[in-house]
Amino acid sequence: MVVLPAPIPEAAIAVEGLSFSYSPLEPPVLKGVSLTVNAGDIVIMTGPSGSGKSTFLTIVGALRHATQGRVSVFGKNLIGASQDTLLAVRRQTGYIFQAHNLLESLTALQNVSMTLELDGDLRETDRRDLAADMLGRVGLSGHEHKKPGALSGGQRQRVSIARALVGKPKMVLADEPTASLDKASGQACVEILKALALENGTTIFLVSHDYRILNQAHRIVELEDGILRNAP
Repeated sequence: MVVLPAPIPEAAIAVEGLSFSYSPLEPPVLKGVSLTVNAGDIVIMTGPSGSGKSTFLTIVGALRHATQGRVSVFGKNLIGASQDTLLAVRRQTGYIFQAHNLLESLTALQNVSMTLELDGDLRETDRRDLAADMLGRVGLSGHEHKKPGALSGGQRQRVSIARALVGKPKMVLADEPTASLDKASGQACVEILKALALENGTTIFLVSHDYRILNQAHRIVELEDGILRNAP
């Protein structure tokens, strides 16, 4: 009997020698960073404030341009990429930010359902039903028609998680998602994110210096002064 080798996991993120400066006159924020994250992995990047974590996240998320090194997301090269390529990566990515970035004039249901508007195959009623279902799954049933100002910090972050996951993205990028939350709310939000994303084999990459959530990751890497440590 011939034993076949196990398949090599697909790389969701493949970064080699990434360096980045905000201008030619400023010192580099990232210095030759190399990192591979396989599809379905949950990885947390830690490090002190100002170490380049958020910059790295925005480059990987196709929200910021880089010119030095190699950055590939699900096989798409982002260095010198066209707008169409960058848009394709963004459409496969769910974003969660510390500040929530919810539209204050819209309800929780509207904030989540608007993420699905790029899908031309969905009717408005379908979008609303999917948004309501996802809000229910993050524990916000009964809060669908409340605006962000009427929700607690933990509830607003749950809306952000629902918005990031409702389109079933291949990858979720989260920037300090628990920084403004108490311990219980922070743990609950990360556990919800982990459980819902794992259902679809979604890759989760979190930037955080919150030691309380480190036990949720498959792997922890540290970025300090623009240099990545303990990253095989």
